[in-house]
Amino acid sequence: MNAEDKDDVADLKASPSALAPSDEVEGASAQQADGPYTVAALYKFVALPDYEALRAPLLTMCKKHGIVGTILLAREGINGTACGTHEAISALMAHFAKDRRLADMAPKFSFASEPAFHRMKVRLKQEIVSMGQPHIDPVGAVGTYVRPEDWNALITRDDTLVIDTRNAYEVAIGTFDGAVNPETDSFRAFPAWVDGYLAALPDDKRPKNIAMFCTGGIRCEKSTAYLVGQGYENIFHLQGGILKYLETVPQEDSTWQGDCFVFDERVSVTHGLAEGDYDMCHACRMPLSAAEKNLTSYEPGVACLHCIETRSEADRQRFRERQKQIKLATARGEKHIGGD
Repeated sequence: MNAEDKDDVADLKASPSALAPSDEVEGASAQQADGPYTVAALYKFVALPDYEALRAPLLTMCKKHGIVGTILLAREGINGTACGTHEAISALMAHFAKDRRLADMAPKFSFASEPAFHRMKVRLKQEIVSMGQPHIDPVGAVGTYVRPEDWNALITRDDTLVIDTRNAYEVAIGTFDGAVNPETDSFRAFPAWVDGYLAALPDDKRPKNIAMFCTGGIRCEKSTAYLVGQGYENIFHLQGGILKYLETVPQEDSTWQGDCFVFDERVSVTHGLAEGDYDMCHACRMPLSAAEKNLTSYEPGVACLHCIETRSEADRQRFRERQKQIKLATARGEKHIGGD
């Protein structure tokens, strides 16, 4: 499974604490011990008719400050995840603040011990998250935001249907207690699942409330807008996504189980946004637990249980050569980015 081909969220190698732009990333000094690098997950649905012209200045600024990651620009807004030193990410927020349309973005910040990406990309897209529903306008009617501290009270109600809007490989390593897994491989498949699943519910099984969540909030902006447009009522979504919940809600009060998949080199995060224990198969980019890495199907950078049957021997030979080049680059003290 190639995440970039499956979903524009995967194109970010990430999806996405609201902090105002400042000379420093607020709170960084208190959390320096959590890692020398800041990871900023950000998005905003806003009309950007000149989005193509925004690309070059943004890319230049990021390269100047050594920022790595992926940022998507489209007519409907901006979506991205970027990683750099605390000072570099502060400079990025200051850059956005110069554009009044982007000045009030509310990034979610976490920390990493190593750069979370290999290079910087600023890409032009038709959508900042691909749902394949061009008539949807998340700037207009969307679901009701629920603060992380109020989320548990909503999703533990008997009359609330909780839906995980993420892809199956994300859900597999962590989700909220009682959440429905649509088992989709792409966000584009989500509207069809909603139409089929909710339409098939008998009248006595229809929920009073529908609560949806995703990693950073962007997919829920579109998914709740879709349901509202279809005439559904009492639609709610988790403000700031799973990332904000894990940052805000104490672990002892949490209804989250497992890790939260993120589309960067950390692979997953846990409560307090600490780096998780998952690794990634660099052949198919699926998350792997320690137990899965102990299986005979696993060969670092070459194959795992998820892709051992879908890749050809020619593919594996190519991946082995890539791994060889990575090891040689590491021995020389260089960074090999061919596997990114």
